[in-house]
Amino acid sequence: MTKFAESRRDFLKTAGFTAGAGLLSLSGCSERGGTPAEHGESTSAPGEAGPADYTLRVKTSPVELAPDRIVSVTTYNGQFPGPLLRFKEGQQATIDVFNDTDTPEQLHWHGQAIPADVDGAAEERSPFIPAHGRRRIVFTPKPAGFRFYHTHVRAGSNLFAGMYSGQAGPVYIEPKHEPGNYDREVFLVLKEFEPTLSRGGDMAMDFLSPAARVKPLEDEGESAMKASLASGMPHGYEVGYGSFTINGRMLGHGEPIRVKEGERVLLHILNGSATEIRSLALPGHAFRVVALDGNPVPNPSQVPVLWLGTGERISAIVEMTHPGVWILGDLADDDRKHGMGIVVEYAGRTGKGQWAAPPRFRWSYGSFAKPGATAAAPDETFEMIIRKNNAADEGFNQWTINGAAFPNTEMPPASHHLKQGKRYRIRMRNASDDIHPIHLHRHSFELASLAGTPTGGILKDVLMLGGYQEAEVDFVADNPGLTLFHCHQQLHMDYGFMTLFDYV
Repeated sequence: MTKFAESRRDFLKTAGFTAGAGLLSLSGCSERGGTPAEHGESTSAPGEAGPADYTLRVKTSPVELAPDRIVSVTTYNGQFPGPLLRFKEGQQATIDVFNDTDTPEQLHWHGQAIPADVDGAAEERSPFIPAHGRRRIVFTPKPAGFRFYHTHVRAGSNLFAGMYSGQAGPVYIEPKHEPGNYDREVFLVLKEFEPTLSRGGDMAMDFLSPAARVKPLEDEGESAMKASLASGMPHGYEVGYGSFTINGRMLGHGEPIRVKEGERVLLHILNGSATEIRSLALPGHAFRVVALDGNPVPNPSQVPVLWLGTGERISAIVEMTHPGVWILGDLADDDRKHGMGIVVEYAGRTGKGQWAAPPRFRWSYGSFAKPGATAAAPDETFEMIIRKNNAADEGFNQWTINGAAFPNTEMPPASHHLKQGKRYRIRMRNASDDIHPIHLHRHSFELASLAGTPTGGILKDVLMLGGYQEAEVDFVADNPGLTLFHCHQQLHMDYGFMTLFDYV
């Protein structure tokens, strides 16, 4: 991604620039965030019934991350994040998507149970949005809760494409009955910019609980890596970043979250990264997690730190009981210093945002389940083992499921077959040291087992599978059509970590 050489004043004048963060209301309480049809280009074409509810335009735009840092990225409606889209559960929605770029695009409605032809994934045979063309998308939003939309194309080594771009935005599907046990809500999208390729590096692993590794998986993975390096292969490529943002602004360069003492603020947090796991803490405060990936949890619990894999969402209530000016930021000092944070400012308080590291804490999905809960028995279980072939694809790591890498030159047939109404379990065994944020399209899944510990009742659509660990998730085959299963880490899905389910 490119920094521009022009002066900021001249650049903004010639580009007609609008900062993306300013277009996503932090309160987010009542705004309809797309381009409403009555305000612009989205009139119905012959055979189409009326104007669209929202218009999204895919185009390359300047985004100001800080006064001295402007990047050019592909965005929705010229801003990052893309506009907040609010739908009503069960009420049909119409969205017109214009593609002003030279490349066909896909727009994926992450976390929604909708038909494959509008889900926005080429692997499911969703039609592309043609270059310099338009596509009208009609679906009935469900389930209720915090979802999002994003591009869904292969990037490979092109760090301008896919989720490396600025194509991500929040969706909130309003339930028929909103509990409303908070004073206001704030939507936050975490995202890095200016990606570059690097060689290898260890990922933080010590934050997940349970922490138990499976010794045979570890032995296999470590042996394969040692053999690869001994043969002269370098570590496979990874991606690093130059800038870190919340709502498209680096720490200290956007509007703060302004709060009042005693307020209950519902934070809707999305990790919109292409590759990075993110953490968040707010000194002197705790997060009461009420929903994961938009789905209410059986046991809302209070935690000092949030952890999110790519594509994960957390909804958490923070009681504002510790007046001051604080930094809501990532635990990684370097990432926070390079922008991954936002100031929380109490009314009547001024000054520089303050940071204090929280106590050591391990993130466990199981803490949000009812104690002793277990998942129902499945009708059938699919076994999956994930392996890494170090630097095997032109210097990039190749990823396989049961020994097969998903091809990037053709669309293969489905590997797993479903019967409508049946309950299926996916037993995943990770023979690599990487954490994989696993995503299932068009369905939610129930967590059944984490690192050998049974659980139940937690519904998600992304799960962090720990290195050399195993996990089990269950889903009901209730949405016929091709269904994509993949790692939500862009490098992993691009280089083989995908497979397809179909209904028979």
